[in-house]
Amino acid sequence: MSFPTDHIRLLFGLKLRQLRLDKGLSVSELAQASGMSVSYVTEIEKGRKYPKTDKIAALANAMQVDYDSLVSLKLSKKLEPISDLLRSNFLTEIPLELFGIDPADLLELLAEAPDKVSAMIRTFMDIAQSYNMSVERLYLTMLRSYQEMYDNHFEDIEAAASQFLSEFLPQGQPVSESLLTNLLRLQYNIDIHQFDPVTQPELAQLRSVFRPESQVLHLNANLTTNQKTFILARELGFQYLNLKVRPCTYAWVEAESFEQILNNYKASYFAGAILIRREQLASRLEAFFQRETWSSDDFLQLIADFHSTPERFFYRLSNILPRDFGIDQLFFYRFNNTAGQNIFRLTKEMHLSRLQGPRGMVDEHHCRRWVALTSLQELALLQQQKEFNGSLCRAQLSQYADTGKTYLIITVAHPHQPQIGQNMSVSMCFAVNDALKSKMRFLNNPANGINHRIVNEACERCGLFDCRERVAAPTVLQKRRQLEAMKRGMESLK
Repeated sequence: MSFPTDHIRLLFGLKLRQLRLDKGLSVSELAQASGMSVSYVTEIEKGRKYPKTDKIAALANAMQVDYDSLVSLKLSKKLEPISDLLRSNFLTEIPLELFGIDPADLLELLAEAPDKVSAMIRTFMDIAQSYNMSVERLYLTMLRSYQEMYDNHFEDIEAAASQFLSEFLPQGQPVSESLLTNLLRLQYNIDIHQFDPVTQPELAQLRSVFRPESQVLHLNANLTTNQKTFILARELGFQYLNLKVRPCTYAWVEAESFEQILNNYKASYFAGAILIRREQLASRLEAFFQRETWSSDDFLQLIADFHSTPERFFYRLSNILPRDFGIDQLFFYRFNNTAGQNIFRLTKEMHLSRLQGPRGMVDEHHCRRWVALTSLQELALLQQQKEFNGSLCRAQLSQYADTGKTYLIITVAHPHQPQIGQNMSVSMCFAVNDALKSKMRFLNNPANGINHRIVNEACERCGLFDCRERVAAPTVLQKRRQLEAMKRGMESLK
């Protein structure tokens, strides 16, 4: 594959610097031998300049290497990871400026310390391969970091949503499926068809497919009204925000670039913003937070009043709470569970601060006292005994045994794929501090109706040995204690 010009300059500079060091020459010695200035050779090695043919010949002659070897894009084994990075289109596909990184600065970093950066890149690649990290998963991890950096609030998208609402629904009416359908057809010439997952089972896992060549949005016929409305609003987001680079499926089959993932997020954010108006939600939350006691039924009703799924509602909360209420010590996670099984899969998480929670645990058993898991167990029992098919809301004040810190966890468990007995719980978690208590009045009432429980991170890390919910030995804790004992033993040696 071909390299962008700045990548070719960098590769040439890296190779020149490597050859110079291998020959034992300083920059000034190479400059003198090739008839160039020290500053010019330095600029070449940093990838800022690419010399003309006669200059390359002079450099090759000064180092006693042939011309073709010097201009070849092949690097030594030591620097191969940098070449792999450049060949992967990482620097062109990922908008580094979103993370406050100037691509030119990154290239200069590669040039300044190629050996160390090369080792770092190789480490990241090996980690990704060890955990079978797909390109899509890497992009999604980057997106999550991007969301967390900005408290999952983007004022430009909020402004676009407000502009849309003022244009088409100035009286504050809710956004309806019929309005979205008509706008897509009349404003953007998009037809809407349905496909039957029974006759096309290969598409059963997809909620929608957009065919840009025919301008047709195909919807899964089994979608609920709320799901269909969100997908239509998301499609309108692509069109209204003029997001050309996009995935064409929901959920997508594969991502071709980070820009696709980012634009999908922007369109989804826009959809959430027009379906759950910022001002209306903030007003309802203000009233709810001022209550003396907690009510799970009223919280479920709040979600229903906004015609939302629990996950979408919690995500909208994460957009609004940091900016409008000053509540930014929070995190979100989602678990999937098959009814009757004791296996819980963490399928989504987002932290707006570095709080305790499921982050960073691989192949460990999350604490079975978490309300996110106990609510799934309770839901499965209700489904079995009462043929219950609704949603279950529970709140819990979780105090971590190791740190003593307390978090308010609000969880909604509901059927996800009932045909295969799959349930899902989504949770919003808040650090309980003075700031949160000043916003949520019910937290100051000891009789607030919220269950309090001692929890921990994972069975493998937990020192609560009398825990009846434990499903795995505390292996991580035991290794840590053994290491601490070893260190004390070494310190006692004279």
